Amino acid sequence: MAKRDYYEVIGVQKNASKSEIKKAYRKLALKYHPDKNPAKDAEEKFKEISEAYAVLYDDEKRRLFDQYGHAGIDQRYSYEDIFRGADFSEIFRGRGFDFNFGFDDIFERFFGHRMSFDRGYPRKRRGADLRYDVEINLEDAYRGLETTIRVPRSETCDNCNGSGAKPGTSPKNCPQCNGTGQMRISRRTAFGMFTQVTTCGKCHGQGTFIEERCPECNGKGILQKTRGIELKIPRGVDDGSQLRLAGEGEAGGGGSGDLYVVIHVKKHSEFNRRGHDLHMVKNITFPEAAIGTKIDVDTFNGKVEKLRIPEGTQNGDILKIRGKGMPDLYGRGQGDLYIEINVITPKKLTRRAKKLLEELNDEFKNL
Repeated sequence: MAKRDYYEVIGVQKNASKSEIKKAYRKLALKYHPDKNPAKDAEEKFKEISEAYAVLYDDEKRRLFDQYGHAGIDQRYSYEDIFRGADFSEIFRGRGFDFNFGFDDIFERFFGHRMSFDRGYPRKRRGADLRYDVEINLEDAYRGLETTIRVPRSETCDNCNGSGAKPGTSPKNCPQCNGTGQMRISRRTAFGMFTQVTTCGKCHGQGTFIEERCPECNGKGILQKTRGIELKIPRGVDDGSQLRLAGEGEAGGGGSGDLYVVIHVKKHSEFNRRGHDLHMVKNITFPEAAIGTKIDVDTFNGKVEKLRIPEGTQNGDILKIRGKGMPDLYGRGQGDLYIEINVITPKKLTRRAKKLLEELNDEFKNL
């Protein structure tokens, strides 16, 4: 069954404050806590609302959930990571619950074996995300681009399939920590039960150890490689845009991370982009501005021929050609092309040109 929306589980709006989220969770948690509610489904409901609270109360996890939904959480965090940082102690302290308030105690009390969270066994972590910067031309941003990028990254060793053990063998369960990767020492004090958790010294927190290492990766389970990855840049992409390639990041025991490609669009010699619109400058002479003319304009989508410049055009006047700007990234039409007219004043004149302009100036005085 697909997970429900965390906001729906808690019963708050998406713009709810942290205090509103905590208040809503407290009410539901006290209602469904297994120690207080004997109903068969109380435990599952308590687990569901606690997971929702742990995500929504944490600013970074909430941002990822808002942006990517459950995939943004499940691919990045283990269950331990999801609950780490959530403030359970303030909610349950003094309400008749007999347990300590450190993270490990709360996690074990709430989400032990009854909750099927596999508590006590190390979870394999997802690989790290990677960033790759690509520079393209404005023409590429207009038309879209398919290219191959070469990304250095860690990949799962093919020889041992990521186990780190020599083919034909497998990692052994650590006898010292019984595969948990942790050593737990508990003692009772005047303030309650105190539990200290340390990393197992024999397996270094892995829960397993390798007797015969893979000769290719030397027991690491991963190798450094440079991989060619096909990249499709959509039409209309803007400078600074990011493309996410799921699973193309660093390898990890809990799955590969993602690759984020950052697009940089180089400045164009003729066009200046402003959102979906393009802007350019066209030079004309003073006589052309005065009596009008027609010009050809090259665009990314063909040539616009004989664009009319009306008589009496002033320096700085702007003409617009509809639909000749940049395409919308989501296919919702195109921007416009704006042409700024620059009337050129000649710096050197022939004698005849100067005489003609003097005559023209006298004519203007009589208008």
